[in-house]
Amino acid sequence: MDSKKVIAICQSGGEFETDKDGLLSYKGGDAHAMEIDDHMNYHDFKLEVAEMFNCNISTMSVKYFFPGNRKTLITISNDKDLKLMIKFHCDLRTTDIYVMMEEVVAPDVSNMPASRSSRTTLSETGVLIDAPSSIVDDVVDDISQPYLLGSTFDVVGDTTHDDDQIDISTEIGPPLPFVGFNDEKNMKAAQQWQNNITGVGQRFNSVDEFRQALRKYAIAHQFAFRYKKNDSHRVTVKCKAEGCPWRIHASRLSTTQLICIKKMNPTHACEGAVITTGYQATRSWVASIIKERLKVFPNYKPKDIVHDIKHEYGIQLNYFQAWRGKEIAKEQLQGSYKEAYGQLPIFCEKIMETNPGSLATFTTKDDSSFHRLFVSFQASLYGFQQGCRPLLFLDSTPLKSKYQGTLLAATAVDGDDGFFPVAFAVVDTESDDNWHWFLLQLKSASSTCGGITFVADREKGLKESIANIFQDEDVYHCYCLRYLSEQLIRDLKGQFSHEVKRLIVEDFYAAAYTSGPEGFQRCMESIKSISFEAYNWVMQSEPVRWSNAFLRGARYNHMTSNFGEMFYSWASDAHELPITQMVDAIRAKIMELIFSRRADSNQWLTRLTPSMEEKLEKESLKVCSLQVLISAGNKFEVRGESVEIVDADQCDCSCKEWQLSGFPCCHALAVIGCLHRDPYDYCSRYFTADSYRLTYSESVHPISNEDQPMQKDCSQGAIVTVTPPPTRRPPGRPTSKKIGFQGVVKRQLQCSRCKGTGHNKSTCKESLLLEC
Repeated sequence: MDSKKVIAICQSGGEFETDKDGLLSYKGGDAHAMEIDDHMNYHDFKLEVAEMFNCNISTMSVKYFFPGNRKTLITISNDKDLKLMIKFHCDLRTTDIYVMMEEVVAPDVSNMPASRSSRTTLSETGVLIDAPSSIVDDVVDDISQPYLLGSTFDVVGDTTHDDDQIDISTEIGPPLPFVGFNDEKNMKAAQQWQNNITGVGQRFNSVDEFRQALRKYAIAHQFAFRYKKNDSHRVTVKCKAEGCPWRIHASRLSTTQLICIKKMNPTHACEGAVITTGYQATRSWVASIIKERLKVFPNYKPKDIVHDIKHEYGIQLNYFQAWRGKEIAKEQLQGSYKEAYGQLPIFCEKIMETNPGSLATFTTKDDSSFHRLFVSFQASLYGFQQGCRPLLFLDSTPLKSKYQGTLLAATAVDGDDGFFPVAFAVVDTESDDNWHWFLLQLKSASSTCGGITFVADREKGLKESIANIFQDEDVYHCYCLRYLSEQLIRDLKGQFSHEVKRLIVEDFYAAAYTSGPEGFQRCMESIKSISFEAYNWVMQSEPVRWSNAFLRGARYNHMTSNFGEMFYSWASDAHELPITQMVDAIRAKIMELIFSRRADSNQWLTRLTPSMEEKLEKESLKVCSLQVLISAGNKFEVRGESVEIVDADQCDCSCKEWQLSGFPCCHALAVIGCLHRDPYDYCSRYFTADSYRLTYSESVHPISNEDQPMQKDCSQGAIVTVTPPPTRRPPGRPTSKKIGFQGVVKRQLQCSRCKGTGHNKSTCKESLLLEC
């Protein structure tokens, strides 16, 4: 097969600009062309680009746009990313690549938490005028931390508009040598603001615009000011230094909204930066500075913001002030969390309008606060019904957004054993009622649910909900083995060591995977010999819903419900976004997944999917050691390590592997070979390349972001309003849910004296009794 080649137009040194539609364009810089193919590895590619622009490979990042999407940059960080980029653009023959240099971040010198209206205070005395710039930076880094830790906080001026100001002035203890930030290196970005205020008669469109200009002017000229008057129609400001005559007054022009400077004394008697060395900055100012950079680098960290603001403007922020500024910038770029809930009605309409056949619906509580949102795209529903095995995994993961919540999801498995998202919901909390509602919407979205096997937890009311909602359908509910084993260990009483619990779990899993009642009984006897309590627990846990020996329905040897691990990682990556944008980010991921897998499958030349072709080859290698005895009728005896009976016409083998997986076992392949038949004819249709292509044949379409008037609910005759849920993210670092099987047995503390668990010998009660 010919290798795929793309001409990459590599660009560096320019800047991204955003138009009114949110589309990014690259302006300026240098450009070079290079040819890459799918045989080139990531290291060689990056090395060639670094040599092309004569830059440091360790601080270089490479990005590109997904075809048809000029809003989001995709980073190339490994061989897989490079091959995907080539695959996306091979039909276009060319692609634009953007090379960006990341600055090396200096250590964070300030970790002091600040209140919402705090100002950080530093000494204003002594400037080492003749010190070399390198020594200046070192001295600043050395003294900043002690001063910040010993600083005082005060609130001056307007606390409504200008909280979180940084006011570096003379309010701490004995003066120590201080190095100012008035060198050209640290003030290069602020120099552009020196003429923001020109004098009497200058006009501004609003009070806010005047305040912003004044703040930048003060930063550029390195002095601190305080508000004497500050309201919606007038602002009076004076220099904070005692006795300094600098003063400015602006007020609204009559009959207009314009703000005009009426009086100004531009003279300073405080010797400027040498004595005052003060700056003022609010979190809104920080947000305005970092907003464009945050658009290109969404993971811009607060410690990097602290470093960059200090380097470019000479202002020393602490971590929390940078974090607050980032939060405001994110809200300005992404929109308000609160407003996003209000946009849900029109957002759901747009989903169903741009993706006909999809279902997007939501409910609110009596107070109009958000309750739950369900989304299932037509491409997902069609792909599941036409190409996937009739198997759905139900699971959930918590969301760490501002208003918390939980993501419920139904995922399927495609013909290549990859996960396939079918439906998901955002709910206020995981509860029996929300699971019941989710399954109702899933049934409403699907044209038929007959023959489906659900793999889920036995808790959360799922057992009753599945039974009630699908009572007229031929569906089955299988328990997730991971949840069961975790519950088993939690419910065990008695002093069991870590090793004993591990053996119980191993026997439990063996009992689930065994295909016959005899094997199941052997595993249960093994558990019984360790713990009679564990034996009784397992026998009462309805083995008919989790063991292959008794299972009704087909689960194709998929025993746990956390199959869609990648899907939950998508939600984790987007959980900081407002709810509508989070859902749209998940939609974009589904769209990209379908596109890439469809492109991959179009290159296949085999009848089965790659993983199933590999499995067929492995099973075929076992056939040479088997002996087939032909008997009367359609049944054959196959001898190897065991003796099995195979009925090729009924797709049945006594080992049950064929029936459980839908894929012929080595015994069946031996018989099929003796009959000189094609083994592909005996593989389930779900494993064929054609079914895989059907799964990914439909596309998820983009959702327009054009503002539309809010629609009215015809049944109620009123505008549907949605407000945020009452839950808010608690303070502190959010806990993370580790996705995937983490092991159900955790090592417990064990006493070396009495051999009991939950304590050590120093706190052992028995030892205390003996001493008494």
